[in-house]
Amino acid sequence: MTPLRLHNTVSMQVEEFAPIEPGHVRMYTCGPTVHDYSHVGNFRTVLFQDLLRRVLESEGYRVTQVMNITDVEDRIIRKAAERSQPIDEYTAPFIDAYHEDLRTLRVEPAAQYPRATRHIPEMVTLIQQLDKEGHTYVSDGSTYFRIASFPKYGSLSHLNLSGIKAGARVDVDEYSKEDPRDFVIWKARKPGEHFWETALGPGRPGWHIECSAMSMKYLGETFDIHTGGVDLIFPHHEDEIAQSEGATGKPFVRYWLHAQHLQAATGEKMSKRLKNFATVRELLAEGYTPRAIRYALLTGAHYRSPLAFSPELLKAADSAVKRLDEFAVRLGRISVDAEPPAEIKQRWDDALRDDLNLPAAVGHLFEFIKTFNTRLESGQATADERAAAMAMLRHANRILDVIEFPQALNAEVEPLIAEREAARKRRDFARADEIRRQLLAMGIQLDDTKDGARWKRIR
Repeated sequence: MTPLRLHNTVSMQVEEFAPIEPGHVRMYTCGPTVHDYSHVGNFRTVLFQDLLRRVLESEGYRVTQVMNITDVEDRIIRKAAERSQPIDEYTAPFIDAYHEDLRTLRVEPAAQYPRATRHIPEMVTLIQQLDKEGHTYVSDGSTYFRIASFPKYGSLSHLNLSGIKAGARVDVDEYSKEDPRDFVIWKARKPGEHFWETALGPGRPGWHIECSAMSMKYLGETFDIHTGGVDLIFPHHEDEIAQSEGATGKPFVRYWLHAQHLQAATGEKMSKRLKNFATVRELLAEGYTPRAIRYALLTGAHYRSPLAFSPELLKAADSAVKRLDEFAVRLGRISVDAEPPAEIKQRWDDALRDDLNLPAAVGHLFEFIKTFNTRLESGQATADERAAAMAMLRHANRILDVIEFPQALNAEVEPLIAEREAARKRRDFARADEIRRQLLAMGIQLDDTKDGARWKRIR
């Protein structure tokens, strides 16, 4: 069997995957910063993480996934203060909306969604350990990580440290630092800001320390996979490595995976700063379906390639989802279990094992559907072949999760379909047409084929 291979940002190579604990994968995924509603560009990364998890599970692994919620940082503090709200009150609607969007897009839930504000003691303990190991210093009440104390710094982002300048998103606040490359891990209290009283003094955590503390609490000091968008490689993930390994002396993460940006129609990264984004709920209001949005973000391009987001992409996704639905309907309701055809299953699985190449896998699936439709139209497909094709469709949908399979019709609809078939056989076409219209009003569309009537729900 072809082994699962994943692109590791550290090595910049596609490597064979093997977890620390056989059969069990521990995975940390960077979640939202809840200062506003998450936009669809954020969900490209989320759906890449969902794809990764589903592929791991399809390979037989048990996956423990942790996704953090960043609910304290500069923007949150500023916006909460502008509204005269406590932080928890300000962030609550955005956290609720995020989880609603996850359910809308059929994202498998993580085992834990730790919030930064609930883990201040763990951050303080980690900072104290870093101080003990000689990695920190205090300036104007703030605690900094001294990059010069960690020779490996830059190994993830492959940066030349001499090129890092002050203000390069290392620390957005104005504090006095020994070296402009150093980054803050505990920020001294400022007038009017939310703060915590701790052994480090009154203040609040820096952004980077949050993920180190929460990931190691729930997944251990060394775990298998850490994911995020490419914009987090530097400085966020680079700083996580320095903090975590500086404190423990152990390797932090074995495989780092990063997804490329979703791009707006202008070709720019989709972001709130550029105001060129749409939220999931805005797309739904425009008439796009959750399944089309999910399919577009998953299959529009390989996760390591930028994806241009446009109405045309969504329309193509909607058309593809309908083709999958229609194929399921054409196969009919299958009453027996079967195995997928070996060749197409192998091609699908091998594409996914090749660094999650879902676009290639979907291409193989639609080639199979095209060929099998020809057999259906010619009447050559046997019941066993239809059952195997349905098994393949269900196998693919464990990853895609966009197909609506035919369900048993309710007690009112089944007799009407049977009565219409009887009317057609006795050539009572007026009655048959009347029943067709009645079913249409109930949201059931019938299509007459040489294999009999096919139906599908249209609402």
